[in-house]
Amino acid sequence: MDSAETSCSVNARVFPGEEVFLRKAIRPRRLRSVDSVSGRDRREMLTERRANARHGNAASRSAERAREHARNATERAFGAFRCKAENTRTTERRCQVPSFTQPAMYKLVSKHPRVFKQYADKLIKEKVVDHNWIAETQKSYQNSCEKAFADSEKITVLPPSLWENSSATSESDRSVAATGVDEATLMQIGQALSVPPDGMALHRNLKRILTQRKDMLSKRMADWALGEAFAFGSLLKEGVSVRLSGQDVERGTFSHRHHILHDQEVKGKRMSVLNRVFENQAEYTVHNSILSEYGVLGFELGYSLRRPRRSLVCWEAQFGDFVNTAQCIVDQYLSSGEKKWGLQTGLVLLLPHGYEGEGPEHSSARLERFLQSCDDDEDVCPSAEELANPHFAQNQLRQCNWQVLNPTTPANNFHALRRQLALPTPKPLIMMAPKSLLRNANARSSIDEMLPGKEFQCVITDSSVQNPASVKKLLLCSGKVYYDLVKRRQEDGLQQQIAIVRVEQLAPFPYDRIRTEREKFRNATVTWVQEEHKNMGAYSYVKPRMHALMARMDNGCPQLGYAGRAASAATATGNKNAHSIQKEQFLREAMSL
Repeated sequence: MDSAETSCSVNARVFPGEEVFLRKAIRPRRLRSVDSVSGRDRREMLTERRANARHGNAASRSAERAREHARNATERAFGAFRCKAENTRTTERRCQVPSFTQPAMYKLVSKHPRVFKQYADKLIKEKVVDHNWIAETQKSYQNSCEKAFADSEKITVLPPSLWENSSATSESDRSVAATGVDEATLMQIGQALSVPPDGMALHRNLKRILTQRKDMLSKRMADWALGEAFAFGSLLKEGVSVRLSGQDVERGTFSHRHHILHDQEVKGKRMSVLNRVFENQAEYTVHNSILSEYGVLGFELGYSLRRPRRSLVCWEAQFGDFVNTAQCIVDQYLSSGEKKWGLQTGLVLLLPHGYEGEGPEHSSARLERFLQSCDDDEDVCPSAEELANPHFAQNQLRQCNWQVLNPTTPANNFHALRRQLALPTPKPLIMMAPKSLLRNANARSSIDEMLPGKEFQCVITDSSVQNPASVKKLLLCSGKVYYDLVKRRQEDGLQQQIAIVRVEQLAPFPYDRIRTEREKFRNATVTWVQEEHKNMGAYSYVKPRMHALMARMDNGCPQLGYAGRAASAATATGNKNAHSIQKEQFLREAMSL
């Protein structure tokens, strides 16, 4: 290897010492020249340097401080900065020859002294450091790189215990903590969100919403907004800070949340309700963001990396497909950051998703894209022994790159949000959020489903079927389409012939729970139902995994049926009548025996 270069990885080369003097860690105020200051500072610097010269002390106190600072900066700077800087340099060497198109400019560039040399000469001239220190620093850093490179060739597996923030060193440590909350806490949160605060003149429509919440609480029920508030509020009580950003999140895109109340008579007077529920609670931060999904999601990702175990950080898109403009953050960091760099984040993406005739730009959160980026192998079905392991679900959550959920109840949404802080290893959560279900009277949960002893349900069985052996058709679905199927089944009088099972967690795929449902409805054919088009949604993800599971269970390879919209280039039709016709067609097919 060239002595002037050191290998940081197989494909990256480092120019030792060059970046040390580019880092902000070396404070300019300590290394500034006499010519760059004036007045009292200038006189003090000159006095100190004259004193040092008189005593023949080449290593003055100021120089010693600078040297020490530089030594510390060397260790910090090369770690984080070098690979990015040198990879850029290496990429240009391999892929670009700028002199092809800019010969005159790059002749000048080639003759120009490097920044490292210029800055080193400057420091030497000012007697902050000397030639020997620079040479020693370069040599020391080069040796450390050589040693690190040699050590890296001996590493074949990165143990989870080496990951930052990871505490799951044994199987017993991988269990997910309980997510249920006592009723008194839930009621206190609900009371704060349903009673108009004193001294606030609220909008008359908002007063009506608060009255409806109070009525739900009296019946021990919760809609989606209240279930979410239960999750946030209970975490705040436990000392976990909660942060929510996105477009119109304070009110909620669909005017359902109202976590910030505005006085209708006093300009600028506002109140954050969830910050006034408990004494000594953690802070709740909710901010409406600008229409820059890329920038905002990137910021929230960075924020979530700071305290992954003591904060719940959520970003909500106004509509699910708005995440398209933040795809770079999703691909480069969320889906693969842990695999590439060991970055762990529990960031939550709330993406409103559902086909309700609103057209191609406001229907789909592109569920299929997130599922396609999951790192599990569709052809590898867990063995019976693995599925029987009581820690199977926890092991899946530890090993996956992220979670993809499409819940159907406020209670499951409540548990999913709280589970983010209960996981032994932080994982990103991609949540398909509801739109029409926010006000669907059937999409409500009892307070009992959120109490201690309850937890997130990866799969929700059909408890309305009295005799599972008599079921002829088992429908698997996820998300809002469940309520359409239940309504149609009731209209057709097929409650005991067709079972409808909800797959709330799509990834990691809940093989164990699906197997239980398949065994329960052993005599039924199995059909996947979705409202998305066939080349979208979860079908392409579910199909091979269901085939692998059923082939092992049924000693063959039975086909998984499909009921849904036909393949399409557009996510949804822009015609309301066409939307209704498509819906009628796949519902009819789903109910056919």
